[in-house]
Amino acid sequence: MNGLVTAISTGITAFTATNIDDLVILTLLFSQVNATFRHRHIVIGQYLGFSTLVIASLVGFLGGLVLPSQFMGLLGLVPIAVGLNRLLNSESDSETNTELSHTSSFGSLLSPQSYSVAAITIANGSDNVGIYMPLFANTTLPSLMVIIAVFLLLVGVWCYVTYKLTCQPAISNLLTRYGNGFVPYVLIGLGAFITLDSASLNPITLAASCLCLIGIIKAIQSSKSPKFTTVEAAAPTSLKIQNS
Repeated sequence: MNGLVTAISTGITAFTATNIDDLVILTLLFSQVNATFRHRHIVIGQYLGFSTLVIASLVGFLGGLVLPSQFMGLLGLVPIAVGLNRLLNSESDSETNTELSHTSSFGSLLSPQSYSVAAITIANGSDNVGIYMPLFANTTLPSLMVIIAVFLLLVGVWCYVTYKLTCQPAISNLLTRYGNGFVPYVLIGLGAFITLDSASLNPITLAASCLCLIGIIKAIQSSKSPKFTTVEAAAPTSLKIQNS
């Protein structure tokens, strides 16, 4: 019994210490829910991302095959890319909110939105691997299973708490009014902190990477923009034929 209590308390302590910042990120994500970005995308993405971190910790624990922290830090470019994309495509996002609202339920579970949340979770929690590995290495197999079960339970608690926060009128109104404006900057700042803190990139190479991401996003945006030149050129001709 003492071992069970110790494992539960250890799991709660370790999870809370390494995921406090996720409360802010999840609250911001829940405030961005719309026709194409649903609550289930956030919950599924959070579980996918956190499970990946736990599996990476287990791989390192079992075989010493964990990725270097510098490589994990490069995942900080993911929230930077998401933030830049939101800044550069803020108008087009509002126009396409209703286009994908009729996808199948299974397709929505494994949608790009869920993967985006998972990527942000992995990037934000990349340092968790370095904490979980020694924790797992110093526990027995039964205690390890209890700790992982506590982790997975607390992921759901985190999602529920942050969802309830966005349901509060004051918080909801604040995030609805200003969330779209500052969420991209929060994501960019988060990604920059992760990348620089892990020494994956220095400030100069990080700035160069951001410029490259902006160029890629702009190129994708221009390739998706409709071409009106042919229609505009053809319109006067059709009018002339009708008049004749």
